Amino acid sequence: MILSPSAKNICNTCGVRYGTSIIPAICDICADDRQYLGFTGQTWTSYNELAARSSIRFCRLQSTIYDLRITPAFAIGQKAHLVLSPAGNVLWDCLPFIDDQTIAFVRSLGGISAIAISHPHYYSLMQDWATAFDCPIYLHANDKEWIKDPGGYIELWSGSTKTLWDNISIVHTGGHFAGSTILHLPDHGRSGCLLTGDSIYIAPSRRHMAFMYSYPNHIPLPKKDIELIYERVHPLPFDAMYGAFEWMNITEGARAIFERSISRYLSIY
Repeated sequence: MILSPSAKNICNTCGVRYGTSIIPAICDICADDRQYLGFTGQTWTSYNELAARSSIRFCRLQSTIYDLRITPAFAIGQKAHLVLSPAGNVLWDCLPFIDDQTIAFVRSLGGISAIAISHPHYYSLMQDWATAFDCPIYLHANDKEWIKDPGGYIELWSGSTKTLWDNISIVHTGGHFAGSTILHLPDHGRSGCLLTGDSIYIAPSRRHMAFMYSYPNHIPLPKKDIELIYERVHPLPFDAMYGAFEWMNITEGARAIFERSISRYLSIY
């Protein structure tokens, strides 16, 4: 399906674009208990309206990792991350906007060989990003029902781990969504790195982490889901962690914070 850039098919609250011929009265993702409708009700915008006011800012977090964010902030306001690697660069999570300047800058760094997205709140304009770089989008099959912009670039995977290249792997944690994932980079940084979206939520103090079914609505996870997160993350070597928002950067000591935070959660059950 060819999408018109003037079509109002991007949700103003979550930033996910609907690539379907019929746009629902209410965004399915925002109607779910993990999200919420905007305070003024459901509203939609178009790519052209976003382009008139938006640009993408890059920030280098370490020699092989950049974060990207829309400015001024839009919708959820998450970061994406560009991981540079010899066998191919990976875009972790996605943004609801892309422009020619961004495409040119990313190409100057080697382009993108794959897109991996932590969970449906960040599906955003994934098809436009994949089209620009002619690369697959790896989504966990457990979240198939939440795909609102289907297309040939999407590759669903299942199980606990999908290995890419250069020791990079997507790890299924579940929790926030049934298909929530993180990206493991064992060869990046001093002792390895995790990119977590908000499958693991770094607190503003950067001394704690949270594991929730819904962060804005403060709905906790059941014990078994937190135990699965621990089971999948504990064996991974890492010391740094980068999450979905501006303050979510822990350059060292992330493992100890993760272990303490898991213990604190499990102690209340």
